[in-house]
Amino acid sequence: MSATRRLIAAVLLVPTLAALALWAFAWPAARTAPRDLPLGVAGPAAATAQVAKQLAAHEGAFEIHRYADEAAARDAVEDRTVYGAVVVTAQGPELLTASAASPVVAQLLQQAVTEQAAAEGRQVKTVDVVPTPSADPRGAALNASVLPLALAGIMAGAVVTLLRLRGFRAVIALVGAAALVALVGAALAHSWLGVLTGDWWAEAAVLGLSTLAVSAAVAGCAALFGTPGIGATAFVVMFLGNPFSGAASAPRMLPEPVGMIGQWLPPGAGASLLRSVSFFDGAAATGPALTLAGWAAFGLGAVLLGARLKTRTQARPEPGADREPALLG
Repeated sequence: MSATRRLIAAVLLVPTLAALALWAFAWPAARTAPRDLPLGVAGPAAATAQVAKQLAAHEGAFEIHRYADEAAARDAVEDRTVYGAVVVTAQGPELLTASAASPVVAQLLQQAVTEQAAAEGRQVKTVDVVPTPSADPRGAALNASVLPLALAGIMAGAVVTLLRLRGFRAVIALVGAAALVALVGAALAHSWLGVLTGDWWAEAAVLGLSTLAVSAAVAGCAALFGTPGIGATAFVVMFLGNPFSGAASAPRMLPEPVGMIGQWLPPGAGASLLRSVSFFDGAAATGPALTLAGWAAFGLGAVLLGARLKTRTQARPEPGADREPALLG
């Protein structure tokens, strides 16, 4: 490529990447709104019919789940089946929320339900069933952890590749780096800051698995496709996984299919799994755990496969190498 073409490519590359970054980060944030958000309604059928009708007026905003009583609705909130529930009682409506699942959603539900009740001259009692930790009432720390974990995974995968570690040595390095990130992250977030309140070792396992899912994918793609594999995987994780994670609000608050795609990528799955383990005793943890394990298994398998293919290529004799050398005349 000539110097002029390289200059043009460099000039065009920067604004293209900037445009992609703005689209990936700004568009979902600008279109944040409830979309089929799971919400429970509990109480006698005759009394809840009016509440369900009022919620249905917000077209496409809520997905209504019906429960017999407050206990069943509370269990659904704690199991992460719904983000909240409106319970109709003899004393008036009561709103159950779970700010630990999403402070943004909890505030949105409170506004939607209380404003409607206020227009009818009623007051709504709000109960935060699973609150955020007192050290992090807005849930900002968990949202802020998505980017550092993604960066740690990208750096670990890149370092293993650049140091030319292959095969089982690369696997050991990736697993070891993820384990150290897990211990340090749990020590900071749980022991020091107090923003995570679940089982310490379970939280460390989530932090480690989230890091390994990214680092293994980076190293695996690099083992199969060379150095460009690092950039390609980093692009997917940073430009798609991070803004599509829904950690700042909730996956159901993002435009479709952004929320669904985000949960298939390590940052989104990691944030969801960390919420489940830290605040909900592991409820709804199976899906994101399998997603992270799948990324880690794919990446580590690609690392081993790439090393094996490289060994075969180096061991293959060159054409004509097994022939007798020609006699010199």
